[in-house]
Amino acid sequence: MNKHHESTGPAEGQQITLRGPAELADALPYLMGFHPDDSVVMVALHGGRGRFGGRLRLGIPQAPGEWGPVAEQLAASLISGSERREGRPDAIVIFLCQDSPDGASARLTMERLRPFAQSLRTACGALDVPVLEALCISDGRYWSYCCPDSRCCPAQGNPLALPGTTVMAAAAAYAGIQVRGTLRDMEARLAPWQAPDAAFAQLQALGRAEPSLVPRILDERTKTEVAGETLELARTLMGRLGRARSAPEAVSDFEDDQSIGDDEAAALILGLQDRETRDKAAAWMEGPGAQSALRLWRALARRCVGPYGEHAAAPLTLAGWVSWSTGDEPGARVALTMALRADPEYTFAQLLHRACNEGLDPETLRRCLRGEGETADARVEADADAAGTGAGTAGAAGTAAEATAARGPALHVRRVRPLPNRERRGTGRRATDTGRRPPTPGTTRPGTGATARRTRYGRRDTGSHS
Repeated sequence: MNKHHESTGPAEGQQITLRGPAELADALPYLMGFHPDDSVVMVALHGGRGRFGGRLRLGIPQAPGEWGPVAEQLAASLISGSERREGRPDAIVIFLCQDSPDGASARLTMERLRPFAQSLRTACGALDVPVLEALCISDGRYWSYCCPDSRCCPAQGNPLALPGTTVMAAAAAYAGIQVRGTLRDMEARLAPWQAPDAAFAQLQALGRAEPSLVPRILDERTKTEVAGETLELARTLMGRLGRARSAPEAVSDFEDDQSIGDDEAAALILGLQDRETRDKAAAWMEGPGAQSALRLWRALARRCVGPYGEHAAAPLTLAGWVSWSTGDEPGARVALTMALRADPEYTFAQLLHRACNEGLDPETLRRCLRGEGETADARVEADADAAGTGAGTAGAAGTAAEATAARGPALHVRRVRPLPNRERRGTGRRATDTGRRPPTPGTTRPGTGATARRTRYGRRDTGSHS
């Protein structure tokens, strides 16, 4: 197998040579910033030494019938995106990461995914870019779909190296590169509450706030007043969260949830559906207040339970923006992907996802939000178009698709028609990343057969979400 060189970033000029499938498999979490479980990852290689370039991740489609079309579009997306940034890739490396359901049948998982690996190899070859290596990573072991030699790639697979024991791990530690856990762990911090009692209490609070708050947001005479109330409440909660003691992530999230009342969260979630209010809140993207803002947006995303799942697009987009602005690109991509999963037409999330994936400098948008006069949507759109880039959001067929850069209206508010109290118990189930638009989170009590009806209210000329 060819040697591959990868710059570790902070240590300028430092390069790591990866030799063979074992070191490629070990390097994957450091390339992505997290362990990409239930994912297909494709990485472009450039030059004779195999320098790593652009990379693409998508949840593995559940239906094998989708694998062929998905493979073709993923290959086209990675190659065309690489051509825009660094030139046409000379080769591609593929990773299929999925643990077995029982934790003991990794080889069956590997064999089940073999046709998908073959489809990806065929799709890349059809575009005249060879696949240098295709690996399956499952249950702590890896297999090569390309190597037929059982002496180095036995049928039972090879164990992954112990964490922290490889050259890549040492180089990453020296360079300050951190692995943030699994993708599933990162998404769980942003997913709606699953505890039925907590979710139901928040659902009731949202239902109480909506009849009085939404009409005021839609009324030109009172919308500015509501925006001021929303931002003042956000500042109050940020101050409350900022005074909390430092704690591990799981503990911190729990304490943040306990620090915010259901009615407070409901008022903020609904208030942030106004685009102008959301853009003003996006200005809290740097300095001492950025982390408090990030914690607040995460907490609000967790409160978008049941039929209010689509409302999470606003706090998730804000969380993604603050993460990107403060240098956490993996966290930004996860939050923005979830925002687009909540509302695939949410323009601000589309544009930020596009700009982040294409490596644009967030300082341009930071200058805008510091008061240079342009709206956030317009500035990101202009910069992304100037770079000639396309977005890597998931399309309806579960493939990488380019997001549109159409500007939305100045106001767009979502409204939920609540069900009778006896039928409004939501669980806030987390949607899986299958590439399709997920069902609306939440359930009703068994036997009612009722579903939540959601109607969007906005200006008459509303053409897209923002």
